[in-house]
Amino acid sequence: MGKHQRQEVKEHIAKLLVEEGRKATDLAYEFGMSPSTIRNWAKQYREKQERLANPDGQLHTFSEMEKKLREAEKQLRDRDEELEILKKAMHVFMKSRT
Repeated sequence: MGKHQRQEVKEHIAKLLVEEGRKATDLAYEFGMSPSTIRNWAKQYREKQERLANPDGQLHTFSEMEKKLREAEKQLRDRDEELEILKKAMHVFMKSRT
C-alpha cells in the first residue's frame, strides 16, 4: 500500500515538475516515489491552475480560443479605424477654426 502525502507536498512536487521543468524521474528518485505518481499530481496541478485562470468554469478548446482572438483583433482594428476617422475629423474642424 502506498504512502499518502499531504496536499501541500503534492502541489510542491507538482510545481517543481510543471513550473521549474524538473524531470519526473529525478523528482521520483529524490522523494522516493513513482514517476507516474508525480506525473498524475502534475496533471492535477495543471488542471487546478487552468480552473483558477478560467474561473467561469467553461472549458475552451484551441479553436474557441482562436475564434475569440480573431474577434478581439477585429474589434481592435475597428477601434483603430474609428480613431483615425476621429483624428481626421478633429483636424478638419481645427483647420476651419483658423
